[in-house]
Amino acid sequence: MQPTHRPVISATGLFTPEESISNEELVASFNTYVERFNARNADAIAAGEVEPLEPSSVEFIEKASGIKARHVMAKAPVLDPEIMAPRWEERANEELSILAEIGVKAAREALARAGRDAADVDAVLCAASNMQRPYPAMAIEIQQALGIEGFGFDMNVACSSATFGIQTAADYIRAGNARSVLVISPEITSGHLNWRDRDSHFIFGDVATAVLVEDAVMAPAQHWEILGTRLKTVFSNNIRNNFGFLNRAHPETADRPDKLFVQQGRKVFKEVVPMVSQMILDEAERLEIDPQGLRRLWLHQANTGMNRLIAHRVLGHEANEDESPTVLDTYGNTSSAGSVIAFHLHSEDLAPGDMGLICSFGAGYSAGTVFVRRIG
Repeated sequence: MQPTHRPVISATGLFTPEESISNEELVASFNTYVERFNARNADAIAAGEVEPLEPSSVEFIEKASGIKARHVMAKAPVLDPEIMAPRWEERANEELSILAEIGVKAAREALARAGRDAADVDAVLCAASNMQRPYPAMAIEIQQALGIEGFGFDMNVACSSATFGIQTAADYIRAGNARSVLVISPEITSGHLNWRDRDSHFIFGDVATAVLVEDAVMAPAQHWEILGTRLKTVFSNNIRNNFGFLNRAHPETADRPDKLFVQQGRKVFKEVVPMVSQMILDEAERLEIDPQGLRRLWLHQANTGMNRLIAHRVLGHEANEDESPTVLDTYGNTSSAGSVIAFHLHSEDLAPGDMGLICSFGAGYSAGTVFVRRIG
C-alpha cells in the first residue's frame, strides 16, 4: 500500500561565488608564508626549538585530493600571506547575514526551477556544517527574507547535513506535517579552514545549495521520487573542529590549530570508505534495488580516491565520470553542499525511470543516503 504522502525532490538551486582560487595561486601564497615564517624563526629552527615549515606544491595538492581550484567569498585576504583567512565588514543586525544571503540566492533558484512561489513553502531547514552564529537560527532569517510562513530551524551534521536535512524534510512530508520544505546548505567553509596548514590548506571552498522537497501531489511534472533514505553516525575524533563560544572566551586558546578544521586523513579514508560502501549496499538491498543498476552516483565531494573506491564497491566496477561525476576539481570540498552540487549540475540528462544515489559522509562520523528515481 502506497503512503498517502510521497516525498520527492522538485528542484535544486546553487549559488557559486564569483571569485575562485587556483592551486597555483594558493601555493604561491602558502609558500610565501612558509618562507617568511622560516626566516623569522631562523635562529629557533637552527637551535632545534622550532620545526621548519615545508612548502606546498600543485602536484602534492592534486595527488592528495584531486582539487584544482575552489570558489571563495573573499579571495584577497585568503591569499594575503599575512592574513590567510576570509575577511569582510561585519554587518549590522538589521542587515541580512552573509550566510543567509547566499542561502537565499540558492533557494530562489530552486523555487524558480520548480515554478514555486515562496508562499507555497511550509518550512526552511538550514542544514550546514558551520553556522554563522548560535541564534537566531539562520533558517529563520532565510525564511523571513524569502517571505515564507511556517517554521525553520538549523541543523548540523557536518558534511552530511544536507542528506540529513533531506530525510528530515521527507519525514515531514510523509507525516503530513508539511507539503513543501526547503533544505538549504550555505557553506562558507573558508572560515573554518586553517590556510596555514600544509596538509589541509587546499581542501575547502564556499558555496550554497538548496533542495526543494515536496509532496508528489504538488510537484512539477519532472521531479525525483525519493525511494528511500538512510542515516548513520559513528563517533570519531578523526575529523574535528573545537571552535565554540566557550573556548573563544579565553584569548590564549583562540589561535590554537584545533579551533579550526583538523583531520587524520589516512584514518578517515580507511574507516569511512568501508562504512559508507556497506551502508549503501545494505540500503539498496532493503529497497530491493540492484546497486549495479544505479544510473548515477552523486557522492560527497571530499576526495577523488574515496569516491573512486566507494563507487567501485557499489557498482562492481571502476566508475567513469558519467556514472560518478566530479565537481571537486573546480569547487573543492564544500562540506554538506558537495553531493547536492554534483546532483544539481549532473542530473538533467537522465531519462525517466533512471535511478541514482545522493550520498554524503564526513565528521561525526556521519553518512546519509538518498535513493531517487527520475519522474517525467
